[in-house]
Amino acid sequence: MPPAMSTVSLTDEQRRYLDHLRVQRRLAERTLTLYTEALQRLTGFASAQGLDLLRLSAHQARRGLAQLHAEKLKPRTLALILSAWRGWYRWLGQQGLVDANPIADLHAPKQGRPLPKALGVDDAVRLAEHHQDVADPVIEALERCLVELLYGSGLRVSELVGLDLRHHAGSAGWIVPDAAEAQVLGKGAKRRAVPLGGPSLAALQQWLAVRGQWAAADEPALLVGPRGRRLSADQVRKRLKQRALAAGMPTHVHPHMLRHSFASHLLQSSGDLRAVQELLGHANISTTQVYTRLDFQHLAKIYDAAHPRARKK
Repeated sequence: MPPAMSTVSLTDEQRRYLDHLRVQRRLAERTLTLYTEALQRLTGFASAQGLDLLRLSAHQARRGLAQLHAEKLKPRTLALILSAWRGWYRWLGQQGLVDANPIADLHAPKQGRPLPKALGVDDAVRLAEHHQDVADPVIEALERCLVELLYGSGLRVSELVGLDLRHHAGSAGWIVPDAAEAQVLGKGAKRRAVPLGGPSLAALQQWLAVRGQWAAADEPALLVGPRGRRLSADQVRKRLKQRALAAGMPTHVHPHMLRHSFASHLLQSSGDLRAVQELLGHANISTTQVYTRLDFQHLAKIYDAAHPRARKK
């Protein structure tokens, strides 16, 4: 039986690779956690089998994949683990530490691509405009601002928490209120400008008017918590979940759902897939095309409900 992941120590090379992903690639903390667990699985397998990770063969790697299959992991989980393993060996090759990538030809079973979940337009607007009777108006201003930026501009949560008040050396992203836009740093260290709509700008100004009550004097972050420092992605998720419950949302709401809602509602209104791709910061339009399926699903529901020849239940 393999050791528990929490008891498996990473190698020095694995720690260096994760530092590279954190600093150079700017991967989100959640992704780094998943990659860490994947590398711990690899180390645990190699340790149990008495294998040298820097001399792992393709045959031995297949045995590791077979062990993952035996754990009955989902295809998506297998794909993520193999991606982490493959990326680490690719990095080792770049460092001259291995001659070949033993994971290069290993692939997880194909999986159906699930449609992203999105809120309806009315629910999204209700969540954004919901007013909570809280004792501290700073909380209300903060939560209104983060919801408007997530839904109004389609930001990833990592892009949101990376925003600073203004541009400075080392900024991951910053706001430009006069130009009604935000500069963000997305996946693959690719920068893009996203527009800020009227409600987003109004919520932003409301937050900036009270931000000084919480923010530390030297804190560059746009969004801060009660301790005066930059909000984390987990803190955003927690606040959004609480706000959605208070607003009576019919489903669990998380930051990426608001990004999906932004894309879906924009595509339904404009039909401009290329524009949605640019606004989301997708490198490949095939990633954005999932929203055409989401839009068709919306049309199919209307058809089923209204057309005399539909299969009504």
